[in-house]
Amino acid sequence: MIRVFVVDDHAVVREGIKRIVQSAPDMMLMGEAGEGGEVLARAEREVWDVLLLDLSLPDRSGLDVLTRMKALRPQTKVVVLTMHAEDQYAVRVLRAGADGYLTKGRSSQELLDAIRAVATEGKYITARLAELLLSGHGSGEHAAPHEALSDREMEVLLLIGRGMTPSAVADALEVKPSTVSTHLRAIKDKLGAGSLGDLVQYAVRAGLV
Repeated sequence: MIRVFVVDDHAVVREGIKRIVQSAPDMMLMGEAGEGGEVLARAEREVWDVLLLDLSLPDRSGLDVLTRMKALRPQTKVVVLTMHAEDQYAVRVLRAGADGYLTKGRSSQELLDAIRAVATEGKYITARLAELLLSGHGSGEHAAPHEALSDREMEVLLLIGRGMTPSAVADALEVKPSTVSTHLRAIKDKLGAGSLGDLVQYAVRAGLV
């Protein structure tokens, strides 16, 4: 029996995912959460086989939850289930430790296939993601400016893009405000931005939030 935990900030979406999981005879729904902090707290005392993780969470970035989860429970497989197309995030989250990546437009059957694949074989790669990996997406002269950001800088950009203040970002990532300020300077340099407003606009234009 595959033990599955669902993380998504939208209750209606969580309900739909839960029903899909519960329809599978070889899966058991172990719980749900709407925030990153909640799932990490639960993971301290619970063990699951597969975590279905949305990238857009209200309290911290999905990337941050992914890296913390892999450090806390490395044996738990993580499938990122998000509205963002593979071109925007998939290669980065795989490099950060995700075991699979699916957009929310995929079929219920494909979601179940992905859960089974990561639980038994280790990885689930869509045809589009395979193309991106083979083409070296995210590197080279045609890469988007944000591809030059480190994973931590990307986390900061995502949170700023969702309207968080630098102090709120520091709280969410559990780092000092001065650390966030350092990251923001580096992000502005790499993206050619002059202000936090510019960063928000960039995140929106790039489809990151």
